[in-house]
Amino acid sequence: MNVVGFAGFSGSGKTTLVERLIPVLKARGLRVSVVKHAHHRFDIDHPGKDTFRHREAGAFEVVVASDRRLALMREFEQPAELSVHQLIAELYEGVDWVLVEGFKSSDLLKIEVWRAPSAHYAGREPMYMEDDFIVAIATDDATQLPHETLRPVLDLNNPQAVADYLIRDQERFEYSFEIRLPQDV
Repeated sequence: MNVVGFAGFSGSGKTTLVERLIPVLKARGLRVSVVKHAHHRFDIDHPGKDTFRHREAGAFEVVVASDRRLALMREFEQPAELSVHQLIAELYEGVDWVLVEGFKSSDLLKIEVWRAPSAHYAGREPMYMEDDFIVAIATDDATQLPHETLRPVLDLNNPQAVADYLIRDQERFEYSFEIRLPQDV
């Protein structure tokens, strides 16, 4: 399995790039999974549904499956911030690529998504200046990068080029892990 992170400031285009990259990789016969960091309380379940009722009744985990999909919902008794490595360990082993969105402080190799400066970026330095895990920059205007870099600069609006880069350097993104889950999670 190959793993690459996509990091950047909110509104930079991470989700759009990942969304556009998935079908490009799938068209090349690759199976793709995504790990997404949610900053806010979120729920994929809805009041009134059986699974919601099971969780509300106190189930630690609820697995719901059909012939088309499977979903696992886990309720933590205490707040628990799982590492990106723990989340990757939860994925199906037969996947070719895992695209990780968020987790910008992780020790995964990452592509920084950087948009040409705007009021949104006022006073913000790009992450590639300080983060050795950033291996490339995807941007909408390479001439607007605030600092020179020797890292590859990719066209944010060309998911084919991003996929070409990933496939060309896929050995670099090969992932291996040994996870020890905390006793209380």
